[in-house]
Amino acid sequence: MLHGFDYRAIETAGATINVALAGSGPPLVLLHGYPQTHAMWHRIAPELAESFTVVCPDLRGYGESSKPPTDDAHEPYSKRAMATDVAQVMTQLGFERFCVAGHDRGGRVAHRLALDARDRIDRVAVLDIIPAHSVFAQMDKDAATGTYHWFFLSQPYDLPERLIGADPAFFLRWHLKSWSGGPDEFFAAEALAAYERAFSDPATVHATCEDYRAGASIDLEHDEADLERPLECPLFVLWGSRTKPGDLEAVWRDWALDVTAHVLPCGHFLAEELPSETLAHLRRFFPG
Repeated sequence: MLHGFDYRAIETAGATINVALAGSGPPLVLLHGYPQTHAMWHRIAPELAESFTVVCPDLRGYGESSKPPTDDAHEPYSKRAMATDVAQVMTQLGFERFCVAGHDRGGRVAHRLALDARDRIDRVAVLDIIPAHSVFAQMDKDAATGTYHWFFLSQPYDLPERLIGADPAFFLRWHLKSWSGGPDEFFAAEALAAYERAFSDPATVHATCEDYRAGASIDLEHDEADLERPLECPLFVLWGSRTKPGDLEAVWRDWALDVTAHVLPCGHFLAEELPSETLAHLRRFFPG
């Protein structure tokens, strides 16, 4: 999907991570969300590679990255484990310090990475998310209805796996449509094919459910331990008004000391719905 990018399989302590790499200049990591792969960056990553060394991994459990076994605490799919993968990938690529942008689940991995590796992260951008701890704390009927999949995917094994497995392509397209204006309108055919190909693997469905199980358990424990340790590096928040009508900047000010923000007139999938605008904001925030 990322034309002009080199692909590598990089071994970390807990997984094999599929990585797309291109460009030169300051290192910038782009992390995807659910239920996608690194292909979600296809409309802006090549442009960013003109000014940065762009690194686009598939998170563990997603895409072409490995799906390690889980445990009762869901630790292998915690955001800490995923963030550790990213840190180890960047070490193997020769980058001690770097910037990171993450969308959706990737934004939560970026946040955890900046908390756990404070001496390595220069700047962080999060796209269309607030911390999971804040989501659960503010939950009401409307929020629960809009984020029903959080509670569905985090149900015990193997209820969601069986139900999604009956027609994974339908579930994926339903999810994409519900969080945007519809896949036929915003998503490139090649990108949709990449998402469906990855999501057709039962191991991916299971791993992504484990991601949400971790999000409703061990990730909250990790976040609670850092409530009094806000991020000190600059944080940029970009979100779409169609799916996040509230003030995300205000929420993030409880978690970071240096916050800037902007809202775009779109749904959840900013990099695919409004790629030019998303690119412009990322270029403005990250020093090239």
